[in-house]
Amino acid sequence: IGVGTGLFVSPPDYLQGESVRIMYVHVPAAWLGMAGWAGIAAASLMQLVWRHPLAAVAARSIALPGAVFTFICLVTGSLWGRPTWGTYWEWDGRMTSMLVLLFLYIGYIALADADRQRGGDGRISAVFGLVGAINLPIIHYSVLWWRTLHQPQSIGLTGSSIDGSILWPLPIAALGFACLFGAAVLMRMRTELAWNKVEARMRRAAAQ
Repeated sequence: IGVGTGLFVSPPDYLQGESVRIMYVHVPAAWLGMAGWAGIAAASLMQLVWRHPLAAVAARSIALPGAVFTFICLVTGSLWGRPTWGTYWEWDGRMTSMLVLLFLYIGYIALADADRQRGGDGRISAVFGLVGAINLPIIHYSVLWWRTLHQPQSIGLTGSSIDGSILWPLPIAALGFACLFGAAVLMRMRTELAWNKVEARMRRAAAQ
C-alpha cells in the first residue's frame, strides 16, 4: 500500500519531479539497514554480557536481511542521485559510510559462518558486531559533519521538511518493509534453531 500510493497517488516533487518516488523504497531501506546493525550490536551485547542462548542466533539471522536492505539503499540512492545530482556516485560522507556498512555486513556474515564451522562460541563475531556499531552515528551525522551532496535530515522528532502530500505514504511503506524485515529474521531464526536440533541429533546418533 505504501509503495503503491507513493508511486501512483502522491504528487511529483516540484524540483525533483517523478524521481522523488524512489524515496518510498530508498528511505525505509536505509532505516532498516542501520536498524539491522543496531539489532546485531544489541544481540552481541546480550551474548557477551548475559550469555543469552538466542542472542547469537538472532544476530546471525539479522545479518543477511540487513545486508540486503543496505544494498537496496545504495542502489536506489544511486538511481535517485543521477537525475538529482547529475552523478550516480560521489565519495561523500553519507554514501561512503553506507557502503562501509554493507562491507561490515559482509564481513560479519563471513566471520560468523567461519566461527560456526570451527565450533566457536560466537564471541569473535559478537565483538565485531559491537565494534561495527561505531559506524552508525557516523552515518547519521555525516551530513552535518562534512560537506556532502546528500541532503540533510528531512524527518526529525520536531517535524519534517517534506510536504505532507508527498510524505504520508512513507511511514506506511516503512512499516511494511519493517514487517518484511522482521518476518525474514524470525524465519531465519526458526531455520537455524531447527538445524541446530538436527545437528545435535546427528551427533548423538554418531556417538552411539
